[in-house]
Amino acid sequence: MGSAPQLTVIQSRDNSFVKELRRLSQDSTAYRKQGRIWLEGDHLCRAALARGLKPAVAVFSESFWPQAPVQWAQAASKVVVLADALFADISGLESPARMGYLMDWDAGRQVSAGLSTVVLDRVQDAGNVGSILRSAAAFGFTQVVALKGTAALWSQKVLRAGMGAHFGLHLVEAAAVDDVQLLQVPLIVTSSHQGDLIHEARLPWPCAWAMGHEGQGVGPALMEMASHHIRIAQPGGEESLNVAAAAAICLHASSVSALVRQG
Repeated sequence: MGSAPQLTVIQSRDNSFVKELRRLSQDSTAYRKQGRIWLEGDHLCRAALARGLKPAVAVFSESFWPQAPVQWAQAASKVVVLADALFADISGLESPARMGYLMDWDAGRQVSAGLSTVVLDRVQDAGNVGSILRSAAAFGFTQVVALKGTAALWSQKVLRAGMGAHFGLHLVEAAAVDDVQLLQVPLIVTSSHQGDLIHEARLPWPCAWAMGHEGQGVGPALMEMASHHIRIAQPGGEESLNVAAAAAICLHASSVSALVRQG
């Protein structure tokens, strides 16, 4: 049996810990300054625990604390119980959750070579970024490299849209275009007007898919670096697809292509 976690009860909104949580919850890039991320809600917390991650602090609302599962509290070395009004005040959700974890954040992750990767080139919508992370995790991609100008990967909106996918991926933030060359796998870009149709193409594995800005698409530097240009057939006649939808189609096609070759 391990020792019981240290327990602190907080009632004041002026408490420094409460102020820290409020910044993490409401400022999309505060985690970069503080070196910690805030996971609100049991779904994200369970996803982190399932990947073997250990929270620095477990936080519970006062009304939920008496019924909180013991294992949720014992996962951390420190437990903080907040008055319900304080938890609601820091929450970024319309219906505040009753618990969360404060996790240490590794700011020093570098690009790893040889991994199937998704490169995000200035994808700015947090919902799109989170959705792409989910698709990457679902279809066997293990690394996401976000170029400068992309939505903050560990912001609250991206975390919620990612639904726990973050914890199974190697995530690199604020990368430069030149860092993409370190991947050492074929780079594939999508285009609405050039390249092979995806359902006819022979897709390499491992590979890196570049997903571009919602309005401008993939930038010219990545276009020049690409070894493959791919189009998605759109018989309905739309000009373009949402970037998250396009990513899901492309990553699934790569995954299926790899499975067929292995089989």
